[in-house]
Amino acid sequence: MLWQLLGMEAAPEPSWWLRAYVEAARDLEGQTAYQPRGGAFAGYRGPLWRFFDERLAAACEQDLTTLAACEQWWSGAYLLETLPGALYVLARHAGDPEDALVRAVNDTKGNDTVAALVGAAVGALHGASSLPDR
Repeated sequence: MLWQLLGMEAAPEPSWWLRAYVEAARDLEGQTAYQPRGGAFAGYRGPLWRFFDERLAAACEQDLTTLAACEQWWSGAYLLETLPGALYVLARHAGDPEDALVRAVNDTKGNDTVAALVGAAVGALHGASSLPDR
């Protein structure tokens, strides 16, 4: 995904983030089981790509804030739990690098990891000069 972002002239449409992740992860993960450690979907057990396909799409359709969405699917300090939050932030805010980073830091748990993932993506998309010096 980062490679694709490096070649883009503008932020992709919000649905691109989910589609690109699911397409890449489906073959890598197969049916490997993932289970959230908390949140509204703690009973889910299945591949992470399917969790994304179902839960992130629903959050986008409902136009949930980043905070509300991440509270639902438990954005914890575990890499697999940070990925949904990072992609949701990007789907909603990738066009504005500073806003994307602020949302990643303020609206997620495990925010250091989420912000690192978001920063890498918006940096690849917009270039380092688009990130605030502060």
